[in-house]
Amino acid sequence: MNKTLSHSLASALALGTFAAAQRAEAIDLEGALGAGAKLGKAATLSDKDVIASANEACAYMDKQNKIAPPGSAYGARLAKIVKGLEGEDGLRLNFKVYQNPDINAWAMANGCVRVYSGLLDKATDDEVRGVIGHEIGHVKLGHTKSKMKTALLAAGAREGVAASGDNKAASVAQSNLGGLAETVVNSQFSQKEESAADEYGYRFMVKHKYDPQAMVTMFRKLPGKGGLTSSHPGSEQRAQKIEKLIKKGS
Repeated sequence: MNKTLSHSLASALALGTFAAAQRAEAIDLEGALGAGAKLGKAATLSDKDVIASANEACAYMDKQNKIAPPGSAYGARLAKIVKGLEGEDGLRLNFKVYQNPDINAWAMANGCVRVYSGLLDKATDDEVRGVIGHEIGHVKLGHTKSKMKTALLAAGAREGVAASGDNKAASVAQSNLGGLAETVVNSQFSQKEESAADEYGYRFMVKHKYDPQAMVTMFRKLPGKGGLTSSHPGSEQRAQKIEKLIKKGS
């Protein structure tokens, strides 16, 4: 290879490396800007944004879980339990059963309510209604919006790290929607939030003429001192609070 050709090839390789570096910089910058935009979005999250994010998160969770068909025993029972609950406090509701042995249920800001088969196995119809009222309370009292905001902020921060070239962080950012959905569904609320949602659930039961005593019996079925999650007030403490509300008739 002559010197002129060798010099030209070296120059071409150098230019190619520089161009590749520029492209890499552009990708990193784009990722960093995207993360910044997401952080900014979370900071100014509107109700419309929350509902749009909830639509995506709920659709993701529905794909990840086995849903009991409407005509199945679980599907038919839930339909009976929630008959007449197509809407609540300005929220349009839709219900499904996840065939999952966990004693769990959750609701999102778009009216998506999911009940696990483990809860249906453990609870009476009115006990399930009490849990549903409690979960709707988290939505209507703004707790779910706060968790969505936190999840979006965390996603934006992860994307910012991913843009710096950390392969592990980049793999997390690629599964952003799944992470967002799981974070919202598995978020633990503060004891103050749980107590407020319990009271909302009680008023929900009274409003629809369901037996509020069912909330008392449900709490006493919950395992451990912390109820469904460690952030919950103790199950007995929650039961006693509802008993006081029933006694007062308030």
